[in-house]
Amino acid sequence: MNADEQATRGFTPRAVAVLAVTAVIAMAVDQWVKHLSTENLDPGEPVRILGGLVYLSLLRNSGAAFSLGSDYTWIFPVITLVVVGVIVWLASRLRSVPWGLSLGLVLGGALGNLGDRLFRAPGPFQGHVVDMISVFGPYGEKFAVFNIADSCLTVGVCLAVLLELTGRQRDGTRLVSEKKKAATAEQATTEEGSKA
Repeated sequence: MNADEQATRGFTPRAVAVLAVTAVIAMAVDQWVKHLSTENLDPGEPVRILGGLVYLSLLRNSGAAFSLGSDYTWIFPVITLVVVGVIVWLASRLRSVPWGLSLGLVLGGALGNLGDRLFRAPGPFQGHVVDMISVFGPYGEKFAVFNIADSCLTVGVCLAVLLELTGRQRDGTRLVSEKKKAATAEQATTEEGSKA
């Protein structure tokens, strides 16, 4: 095992701490907003804010985005548990703080909606997710009604895609394109030649 391989094994406490704190904050904010929504919003009376750009509309969703899969509610907690397991496994090798943030958002969002699936009516593994944010229309006419957990999941996945596209790895290393490697090698050769 060379020095580079040894340096990228295991995890860094900082990256895992960012993942854990982000997940806890995301899940706590999601549950707090859901509590406030169920206590203060009337399902039949959406609250219009920002001139109708956003509506607060209390809905309970048995499916996924756009109510897809409403007849298969039990599958969403199973998928979530697999995602949580994968993130825990990835955390054992996590050395990148940006990846910690990304995975923490995904984990917090997944756990926020999992709580609804497990503990809300009509029962365990069939619970309906509380959604309350609707854009451009009060009942999701233009876009799916969503919640804070959905937002965290979306932002976390988008950040993960951005990190992948920019070559940032979960182990803290950065991939270098073949063009960049060739340019660096050429520059090193030129510098060596000018020193001689």
